[in-house]
Amino acid sequence: MKFKIYTDILKDWLNIVNHATASITTTPILENILLKVNFNNIVLTSNNLEMAIEYVIVDNIKIETQWAFCIPSKLFTNYISLVQDDEVTIELLNDNSIKIWTSSWKMKIKWIEASEFPLIPSIREEVSINILWKIIKKSIDKTLFSSAEWAIRPNLAWLYMEVKKNEVIFASTDSFRLSEYKTILSENVKNDFFQIIPSKTASQIKNILSDNDEVKIISWDNQISFIFWNIKIFSRLLNGKFPDYINFFPTSFLTKAEVNRVDLMWALKKINLISRENNYSIKMSLSASRWIELETAETQIWEWDVTLVWLVEWEDNIIWINSIYFLEVLWVIETTHISISFENPLSPILISPITDPEKKDNTDSFKHIIMPLKI
Repeated sequence: MKFKIYTDILKDWLNIVNHATASITTTPILENILLKVNFNNIVLTSNNLEMAIEYVIVDNIKIETQWAFCIPSKLFTNYISLVQDDEVTIELLNDNSIKIWTSSWKMKIKWIEASEFPLIPSIREEVSINILWKIIKKSIDKTLFSSAEWAIRPNLAWLYMEVKKNEVIFASTDSFRLSEYKTILSENVKNDFFQIIPSKTASQIKNILSDNDEVKIISWDNQISFIFWNIKIFSRLLNGKFPDYINFFPTSFLTKAEVNRVDLMWALKKINLISRENNYSIKMSLSASRWIELETAETQIWEWDVTLVWLVEWEDNIIWINSIYFLEVLWVIETTHISISFENPLSPILISPITDPEKKDNTDSFKHIIMPLKI
């Protein structure tokens, strides 16, 4: 087996397939990439048993003979990242090794039998949709932060995805906060689509596809795949049902405030230097006299407070809130101002963007709730 490939193309391959290689595992084969070299293409595959990627290359390669083998991903990637020559030649040797060489470099790596690599499940197109990837990427960006961490609450480490007619909805929760993002498509989809995507998968795939790609999403049994161009991304789906969350969003309020988002972000960044000593708990006092005060309790470092000018309506109120949670939702909102609404110090706090006047044609909507701290 022997083929030549441009170095930049090979680096692009590895950057994509490495999203699904295992870094620490009790199954060493998962730390490898499977290369299947055919006369008309090369197929790279990675698989960590939760997610797999298959990348088919058909252009800018020169193939002399065909073979299939596994090669250590980390070692291979680190070596190729240092290669500065324009082309790389990869050749199978008789001593169970792979020779990787250029005009100025050469290296040998032991290869592993392709038969040891775990198979990727065959696709059965039971339910599918086609949608622009920039819509999926933005939906993930808006909701991923409020899903639970896998190691702590695996039953909530997911994103809910719904595509119905011309509406796309993503939602996530870790039981302390809840996000929902909606966007309107220019035309109706052919098939309705409802699925729960693991947050690990969502975190990886949002960095792989480009905004202008149309992606085909297929689900069957407990599997989902994202297909575009010559890349297929596979993921296991989680068993369970996403909470019926619609009624969690409050509809009545006694206190409502509007504030400049950037001013609030800067205040929270400063207060977090102190609030970390108290698990990022801060006191927020809102006054109808058009001001809000953010305070920390006294810590071993110091105490801190800041007053911002806000438009506060209805009743004065005081709540305690996690400042990290508060800051994270501000990062995903894009408008200049936001609204904060709640009924009493123990009720959910609704945070939502206030549409900028120059963006009246915006078809997106976002809302988020944070549960207050009981202090």
